[in-house]
Amino acid sequence: MQETSVKRPSGLFGFTIVWLGQIVSVLASSMSQFALSIWMYDQTKSALAMGMMQVFFITPFLIISPIAGVMVDRHNRKMMMMVSDLAAGVATLAILALQFFGVLEYWHLYATSVIYGLGMAFQWPAYSAAISTMVPKEQYGRANGMMSLVEAGPQVVAPLLAGALLPMIGLTGILFFDVATFILAIGALLIVHIPQPARTEEGAKGQGNILKEAAYGFKYIFARPSLLGLQMTFFAGNLFFGIAFTVMAPMVLAHTNSNSLIFGSVQTAGAIGAVIGGVIMSAWGGFKRRVYGILIGWTLSGIGIAIIGLDGGLPVWIIGVVLSALVSPLMNGSNQAIWQSKVAPDVQGRVFSARRLIAWLTNPISPIIAGSLADFVLEPQMQVTSSLSNIFGWLVGTGPGSGMSLLIFFCGVFGAFIGLVGYLTPAIRNSETLLPDHDALPKVETAPAVTS
Repeated sequence: MQETSVKRPSGLFGFTIVWLGQIVSVLASSMSQFALSIWMYDQTKSALAMGMMQVFFITPFLIISPIAGVMVDRHNRKMMMMVSDLAAGVATLAILALQFFGVLEYWHLYATSVIYGLGMAFQWPAYSAAISTMVPKEQYGRANGMMSLVEAGPQVVAPLLAGALLPMIGLTGILFFDVATFILAIGALLIVHIPQPARTEEGAKGQGNILKEAAYGFKYIFARPSLLGLQMTFFAGNLFFGIAFTVMAPMVLAHTNSNSLIFGSVQTAGAIGAVIGGVIMSAWGGFKRRVYGILIGWTLSGIGIAIIGLDGGLPVWIIGVVLSALVSPLMNGSNQAIWQSKVAPDVQGRVFSARRLIAWLTNPISPIIAGSLADFVLEPQMQVTSSLSNIFGWLVGTGPGSGMSLLIFFCGVFGAFIGLVGYLTPAIRNSETLLPDHDALPKVETAPAVTS
């Protein structure tokens, strides 16, 4: 049903209400994830068993994403946002009930991870597309900066809060708090006005059965060199950064003889950097030419990653991780703002789902490349006298962890190089002038299809 009440909060104020509900809910969910990670490790003592949770999450996510994008475009955006929150809430409620009655087993978390994956497939395209209709386009950068805080902010305080509350209220209490915040997040959605997008000629071209509409998101991107160039920039960057972040934890631990305090300090520094970057982006909104935010962001973030690989220990690692995390909201928020302003709102669900699917294709590739290079090539070569250690030993050090340091350094260099390549590519550098804003696209009278 389309909302017509003018009394409901709307615009940036309405978005802020939704944002507040989300940041509280994500904080509680992060606390639950922290507590459940400790519980599962106590139950299984297996890193593989814990890693399988990600497999059960990402597999249904990737499979359902194109269909989720169709549903976001076909149906009420507010309803789709509620679906994602409701799915996560139901999964958490199931874990709470099993824990309350004392029958929770570790494999139950695999089943709930599937539900989480299905719900999250709807969340990102639904929330991203809703920003386009709720917020004026000149505020897209600021709104996306606020959304980056939803991801980064809870990661700073959730482990501390969960660690402090676990002895007092236990896993059951933390799960109960998580369920309560899902109700808060859905309530925030209920009271705001989220306009439905006007139908455009682009949307009319993409109408058809579910499979045709799901494929349209990919066709839309591949038919526009500027959008494809932006997407491939992030695909390549995600590949290099995924490799770097795969080996960053073992690199730090190898250099420090498994010092968890030092490793935790590096992680915390990165989370704080991301929060500061998100606050700056929320207040500033980014460059007027948003593509500069993307290209400068990739360059600086790549430099930060390269610094992490340098010899020098904790001070150098903190400088590198903070620099990389600090500019991530600028880079991601600027990119998101371009897509939100250029892609027709009534096809954003499909297009944004296609974007996420393409970007996440690097997830299973990066660990394989990183692990193979580190274990079989770089680590053995950097721990003995070799041509590789003779050339790069002064830069990244020698001994355990130095091979991974070298890998991180070069991933950072390639990541920074992506920003330069983007600037030298006219389709990317001039994307904002080559692509018309969606509010300039012709509108059509036909109503959106709501059945498959």
